[in-house]
Amino acid sequence: MVTSHHEAAHRIFQDRPELLTPVFRLLGVPLPELAAIEVLTTDVTEIRPLERRVDSVLRIKPTRGEDFLLVIEAQGRPDRAKALSWAYYLSYLKAKYTCPALLLVVCQDKATAAWAAGPFRLGPQGWTALSVHPLVLGPENVPLIIDPEEAARDLTMAAFSAMTHSRDQDAPAILEALAEALGTADPASVSYYSELLEIGLGETQARETWRKLMHVGSFFPGRGTLVEEKFLEGKAEGKAEGKAEGLAEGKAEGLAKGLAEGLAKGKAEGTTEAVVKERARMVLRVLERRGIGTGKSWDRITECTDPETLDRWLDRAFTVSTADELFHDD
Repeated sequence: MVTSHHEAAHRIFQDRPELLTPVFRLLGVPLPELAAIEVLTTDVTEIRPLERRVDSVLRIKPTRGEDFLLVIEAQGRPDRAKALSWAYYLSYLKAKYTCPALLLVVCQDKATAAWAAGPFRLGPQGWTALSVHPLVLGPENVPLIIDPEEAARDLTMAAFSAMTHSRDQDAPAILEALAEALGTADPASVSYYSELLEIGLGETQARETWRKLMHVGSFFPGRGTLVEEKFLEGKAEGKAEGKAEGLAEGKAEGLAKGLAEGLAKGKAEGTTEAVVKERARMVLRVLERRGIGTGKSWDRITECTDPETLDRWLDRAFTVSTADELFHDD
């Protein structure tokens, strides 16, 4: 089952591809300088009714030399069936894009990281017809970043370090360093990294530590973050008094600008209309962040007035390959 912290573990590479430079250095694999990074579709479904999806796929385009693909998988536990899936992904993508592919497995515990390193040999005993040799990132090779100045120099690597070491005893120190570093960052970075960590830390004590350190606007709608919980609480009241209380509570707890604006807009425009507009904006935002164009679908999304339909489209927005797939069965 795909979880929110699973998504965060690989999506950081899509959103912040600059992380690849220090990561490749950790892995001992040379990354070409001045390479362009392109996020590709994760759909590796065959014509027959068998659906397969990779977590993330990036195309690395060096200024010199041939392109190659980087397949990124977030792995939470050892899984014997994965070797076959990974071999399929690499073979399929090699055939589809006609360029070599590497597999990077991101783990947040030492046992899973040790297992994921492989190699995985496929074929009858005594004869290796095919083998998979993943690159692995885990607690053993991702550095602990507990110096605020070091965190400020590379916020992306600091955030990735915090997610990777979320179960370590040093997790609070990493989070405190990152929180201090974000004190001098631009608002967009503060918003992104704050909620990325709240999601990427999963169900750990480190997440509770982070929730106390940072209070920002919603960047991952539909993920059950502290900001979204407060927004939905205020929305459920359905009356001006409830919205006013939600706004006051948000201010008292230092909750984000996005919450205050959303509640203020609900007060001015009416609860139902505000909810509809906010849900439509969330659907479009998720599609935009996943690189999916809306085209003609934009009008249908923005003109929809049914909150339940928009909620259904929002759930689908995290998995569809095209905007048109949102409307399947509607």
